[in-house]
Amino acid sequence: MSRPRRGYWCECWTETTTEQQQRSGSQLRGSFDAYSAQQADRWVAIALRTITPALDAEAADEAWSWLDEGRIHTRIELLRMQPCTISVTHADTRITWTIRPVLFLPLARHQAAELPPCAYDLKPQQTD
Repeated sequence: MSRPRRGYWCECWTETTTEQQQRSGSQLRGSFDAYSAQQADRWVAIALRTITPALDAEAADEAWSWLDEGRIHTRIELLRMQPCTISVTHADTRITWTIRPVLFLPLARHQAAELPPCAYDLKPQQTD
């Protein structure tokens, strides 16, 4: 039998920031089991790069700020086995990625190596 393996549990959540729709709560859009800090932050980086063309200017700036500088700090925290959260807010939607250190149990493991569904929810903005 296999032993538990250290890794990171990654999730992508969305929530509406308007008061009327906050009652619906957060929605899990995707999850990913990563076996290294590099794999965990790469999952977020790929999702952010994928959705950035669809984000408004402020949210795109938040995304690129993390990709350019914040990703390094995230990687350091993950290597220290600290949980991390990355968020961007587009219009009235907050998209949040969480990465937590975990021990994967052999029987609880699942296979998922694809972009989270939230990567496909936003469409590129039309330019004039």
